[in-house]
Order: sequence, then structure tokens, then C-alpha cells
Amino acid sequence: MTTASRPVPRPGVLDIEAYVPGKSAAPAGVKLHKLSSNETPLGPSPKAVAAFEGVARKLELYPDGTSSKLKQAIAGRYGLDPARIICGNGSDELLELVTKAYLGEGDEGIYSQYGFLVYRIAILAAGGKPVVVPEKNYTADVDGILAAVTSKTKIVFLANPNNPTGTYLPFDEVKRLQAGLPPHVLLVLDAAYAEYVRRNDYAAGLELVAESENVVMTRTFSKIYGLANLRIGWLYAPAHIVDALERIRGPFNVNGAAIEAGAAAIADEAHVAAAIEHNEKWLAWTTAAIEKLGLTVTPSVGNFILIHFPDTPGKTAKEVDAILTQRGFILRGVGAYGLPGALRMTIGSEEANRGVVGVLENIFIGNP
Repeated sequence: MTTASRPVPRPGVLDIEAYVPGKSAAPAGVKLHKLSSNETPLGPSPKAVAAFEGVARKLELYPDGTSSKLKQAIAGRYGLDPARIICGNGSDELLELVTKAYLGEGDEGIYSQYGFLVYRIAILAAGGKPVVVPEKNYTADVDGILAAVTSKTKIVFLANPNNPTGTYLPFDEVKRLQAGLPPHVLLVLDAAYAEYVRRNDYAAGLELVAESENVVMTRTFSKIYGLANLRIGWLYAPAHIVDALERIRGPFNVNGAAIEAGAAAIADEAHVAAAIEHNEKWLAWTTAAIEKLGLTVTPSVGNFILIHFPDTPGKTAKEVDAILTQRGFILRGVGAYGLPGALRMTIGSEEANRGVVGVLENIFIGNP
């Protein structure tokens, strides 16, 4: 069969490298510790689980197409105008929706060297050109981003904190970036890990959205709230951007169980506080323990760390990953980000964190 006898995707679609999630399986008979997707080891709030279960007898009904209950819960938590919130099927959908609305054929979208892979996919899917700006010390470079802006630039994506590096830009730097952009360029602040950050100079960007016409912030329920399976994201934007996105958003893009569970989860501040406390303790402990082995860990403010490995045979990232997998510890290879010598590790349970460190101790100071 020739290509002329069947539908053909438009040019560029088949050149996109599909996003590959982290591994999620261990060898048979080995206890699985999945540390590849930055999921919370505490799981979801019991209140969110109860809310989810309450939808089980209503599966024949369409959900609220406006996600009103979830918007009201988010607005109440942060003191926002619910009319400026859009909820989506994960923040990924919202990032793609924004790109679809504001970037077209031949336009340019900018993101930093180790930025989230979905940015590139969204830009290419819209027919645009990805422009990648080198980072400094695994951190986004504001001056480099501003220098990359051209008359074709329509969107700048900034993951803050960034995945997979765990680094962040202080809020003053984010404001400097926004101030340096032409007013027609949309700045998208991807704050998926904002709840974990314990730095006085950090802000997710809500106030910048409130006072600007060209800034959007996205968030997710997949990380600290433990609702990754339900795929809930939300976006805060100026009214004119919300109006544009509502015109192309799917009519029922958030399911009923997600709306109910999300609203319950964001109201359970005690559960979130427990997740923050756990992460603070074990992020510091795991980082220090791994650095004691002579390995470099990129300083992280998220719920994960980026571990760098040597080129020494038997101790490379690829070989260490294989050994860890055999023992049930599933980390994330980041070669797709241009970091083949590193692995990303989610901060997991005490058992998981100690287990990874134990395997690394055997490899680097003992016998594997």
C-alpha cells in the first residue's frame, strides 16, 4: 500500500519523538519501589479517596463540564478568581492547549536545555519550531532566554522548579524574564512541583499572573496530592487567555471522580503538610547519603534528585540502573533530556530511600 492510498499526517508529525514515561515494573519476585515518576510515597488524602468512591454509582452521568466545584476549591485555597481558572486532564493537556491557541506554523517556542519534554512535543505538534536555550549549572538562564527571543517567538516555557534537574529560579528572576519579553510573547510558568519548595525567594507565579497580561501558570494534582491516576491539572491566566482557551477546550475534559477527589484533596491541608515534612526530611537525608559516596547530586527543591554517575566501567548510570532494577528500585534514566550519565530518583518511602543508598554503597564502596 502506498502512502497516497491512505491518510498521511501533516509534515513534521512523524518526526516527533513520543514521550516515554518512567519504568514501572520490577523483576518477578522482587518488591517494587517505583521511584521513576515523582509520585508521592504517602499516597492520596483519605478524604480524596472517599470522594472518589462516592462517584462510583454515578458513572452513567456526564461530569460538570465547567469543573465548578474543583475551581471553587482551588480558588478558595489560594484566594483566586475562579473565573480565571481552567481545569484539565493533567497539566500536560493545558500546556498543549495553550500552545495550540497561541503558536502556529513557523512560530517559535522557547524552553531551557533540560526543560520538560512535553514542551518540545507541544511546539512541534502545533507546527512550530522549538528553540532550546542552554542552561547554567542545570538552571534556566534568563539572559540566554531573552537573547533567543525573535519576532517569531510566541511562547516561552519555564518549568519552575524544573524537572528533571530539581533547580529553580528565584521569583525576582522570573519577574525579570517577564519584564524583558515583548508583550505579545506568552510566558508559561509550569509549577508542577511548587508545593514542595521551601525557599523564601521562590513563588509559583500567581501574583505575576494577576498583574500581567501575558503570563499563565499551570499546576498539577499528580505530585504532592497523589492523584496522578486521575490526571488533574489547573491553569491560572488573565481573563482574555481564559476566554481563548475555553473556546477550544474539550467540553468534558475533567472526569467527575477527578473533580470530586481534587476538591477534597486540596482542602486536606494536613495531608499536604505531612507530605512536605516527609519530603524535606528524606530529600536532605538521601542527598547527603549519596554525596558521601562521592557522587554528585544536583541541588533540588522538588521531590526528586538528579544523580550523576562516572564513566567508570561497572559504575555508569546505565549499569547502575540495571543493578537497581534487579533489586526492585526503579529510577528514571534521563538520556532523552541529554543527560545519559545521570539518573533521576524520586524521594520515596524510608524503606525505598535507604534501599537505594544501600545498593549504591555496595557498588561504590563495596561489592555489587
